[in-house]
Amino acid sequence: MSGFLEGLRCSECIDWGEKRNTIASIAAGVLWWISWWIIIDAAVIYPTMEEFNHSYHATIAFLMINAVSNGQVRGDSYSEGCLGQTGARIWLFIGFMLAFGSLIASMWILFGGYVAKEKAVVYPGIAVFFQNAFIFFGGLVFKFGRTEDLWQ
Repeated sequence: MSGFLEGLRCSECIDWGEKRNTIASIAAGVLWWISWWIIIDAAVIYPTMEEFNHSYHATIAFLMINAVSNGQVRGDSYSEGCLGQTGARIWLFIGFMLAFGSLIASMWILFGGYVAKEKAVVYPGIAVFFQNAFIFFGGLVFKFGRTEDLWQ
């Protein structure tokens, strides 16, 4: 059984370097789409505000993280504007704080609002958590999975 996967050599068949940006973009898009599919499903199944509070949605962090390129953060391609490289770093830091804060807040909503209160229906809390988790990981994949060297 230990030699079962030794015969597979997928990395030699496919040149991942040329397709890295495409794969990362598709993976991040799929994660974002799944996150919203889950929360829309919860909103359709539980339409009343007593079962599911419809104000628990967050996507702004995904947009903030990916609005700044890696070159702007390093200072390679961005020197103008009111804050320049420092402003890009502050914007990225705030985006990551929002993303991580949304993930922690979704855990609080899940456990504080649904599990600790021993509600009969826990799925809306799980949906909120998974929406924020998929948006968080999709943002990370889109930000750090791509490379800017291939854009030239």
